Amino acid sequence: MIENSIIPDAARAGATNSDDVAPIFARDFGDFTWGAATSAYQIEGAHNADGKVDSIWDTFVRRRGKIKSRESGAVACDHYRRFDSDVALMRDLSLQAYRFSIAWTRIFNAPRTRANDKGIDYYQRLIDALLEAGIEPFVTLYHWDLPQYLENTGGWTNRDTISYFCDYATECARRFGDRVRNFIVFNEPMIFLSLGYLLGIHAPGRRGFKNFFAASHNVLLAQAEAAREMRRHLPNAQIGTTISATAAYAASASTRDTAATTRFDTLYNTFYLEPVIGRGYPTQNFPVLKKIEKYIQPGDMEKIKFDFDFWGLNTYTRKIVRYSRYLPYTHWRELKNAPNTRATALNWEIYPEAIYDLLKKYSAYPEIKKIYITENGAAFHDELVAGRVADHNRIDYLKSHLREIARARNEGAKVAGYFVWSLLDNFEWAEGYHARFGLVHNNFLTQARRIKDSGYWYRDFIRGKTHC
Repeated sequence: MIENSIIPDAARAGATNSDDVAPIFARDFGDFTWGAATSAYQIEGAHNADGKVDSIWDTFVRRRGKIKSRESGAVACDHYRRFDSDVALMRDLSLQAYRFSIAWTRIFNAPRTRANDKGIDYYQRLIDALLEAGIEPFVTLYHWDLPQYLENTGGWTNRDTISYFCDYATECARRFGDRVRNFIVFNEPMIFLSLGYLLGIHAPGRRGFKNFFAASHNVLLAQAEAAREMRRHLPNAQIGTTISATAAYAASASTRDTAATTRFDTLYNTFYLEPVIGRGYPTQNFPVLKKIEKYIQPGDMEKIKFDFDFWGLNTYTRKIVRYSRYLPYTHWRELKNAPNTRATALNWEIYPEAIYDLLKKYSAYPEIKKIYITENGAAFHDELVAGRVADHNRIDYLKSHLREIARARNEGAKVAGYFVWSLLDNFEWAEGYHARFGLVHNNFLTQARRIKDSGYWYRDFIRGKTHC
């Protein structure tokens, strides 16, 4: 649970206006990495081009009622064909780093077969373009797009998927490790496992504790096994993994509310961390999680450990937790925001102090060496008017969160970089094209790009010309 989680109502209104306090410039962060992030299925399009086969998301979006407006990532931002101009946009934004993911189904279009040269070539050209532009690639191996051919045999509930993932990770290390120094193994296990295997509202659409616990344990085994293979091939690479994090605060000091907050924090913030650093599954405050023990085989808890060079944190909001018999089995979006608070277009409360609390929380783990904020940003109802997107609400969001990161870093937090979600407006999973997070506006009909005011602000901040 986040320390000092019982907070007064007055503290829930959001961060101090950055205009009322001393300015903070990018240089004040010291040795720090500034970037933006995307993922393959959300931007690439070209869903069946050059040997690529279906992932679970290619399949899931065809199911009626699963995606708003029946949209998909089949075309998305057409980044697969437009990456050269998108890299030019990144250069114009002065990005120092770009976090993107590789589509597993571009690399292997069938199990235990030869790697697809055309898929390999695409990512090699993307990496070369980034390096030529002076942008450091941060490569995520798995951002939710399991090959459908593996889902057909059980997906992450099948332990055999572990070895297939290791083959894939090893191929990526061999093919890209000569130019990529930073790899991220998984993106947000809590999210893709709870929404995809427990609640069924994301791909592959499975439900139930049996699926959820089997898949969770296998994913953590795959994470460590793949990381060890990558370390063996790339002893000098920086190997990390990314978890989602949502700061949880009890609605009151009551025993019920504080216990519910502890359970929320355990499942959402530590369940996919503590086994990896050797502390075992944190089941003591949430007994139902002991059901995962059914899937643990002899030697697994040793195999599940890995000493990552860094941990990525994806965080956007916070949650006020009240007791409910259904929590935290329901999706956290169903929790109500605190009264009189600002929110994004997805009704996520804007509470910058949460990122400070999370950085302090995770920095307190001695096993964590370094932290990157690998995703942080906000969706708003952006409109292109007379060639301009005046998204000042996103600028305010970025400023306030960067101030809290600076505060945590000054107090010893191990944070070393920040990636805005997202570079481009993209396909936002079940939200379709409705939720616009980008620094760059995308017209999904014409694929015309336009840097938003927030993108220009972020560029000037990185260049040291403005402040937060």
